[in-house]
Amino acid sequence: MTNIEQKRGHRQVQAGGGDPRRWLALGVLCLSLVLITLDNTVLNVALPTLVRDLHASNSQLQWIVDGYQLVFAGLLFTAGSMADRHGRKGTLQIGLVLFGAGTLASAFAGSASMLIITRSFMGIGGAMIMPATLSILSTLFPDPSERTRA
Repeated sequence: MTNIEQKRGHRQVQAGGGDPRRWLALGVLCLSLVLITLDNTVLNVALPTLVRDLHASNSQLQWIVDGYQLVFAGLLFTAGSMADRHGRKGTLQIGLVLFGAGTLASAFAGSASMLIITRSFMGIGGAMIMPATLSILSTLFPDPSERTRA
């Protein structure tokens, strides 16, 4: 089959593939996943600073690290179901907004207790981002060989 383009709505779609913008969308999905995984890496580097600036105890440090992960893990299946029912793109967008708001609030947290709360809130956004990205990926790349490459 040749690379004949077909007009579908307002998008140019190649006959053998899909929407050429799907590779850009893949970049957005990858960036979204990097954000939610990089967060804990950066936090581990900042732990000594949190002890010094917020006077966080060992117990509070543990909750600062684990609050995000507990909420994230606890809501992961629920968020995936929500994405399937109410739309993947909207769930991803809401998750990014919640995660960003939680990150901003965490940056201005004045106490260890406030940081625990804001990081737990970030877990809600992270739980919405993860399953939505994987679901969107399988929709963007329905061909198994192309999905593997993506």
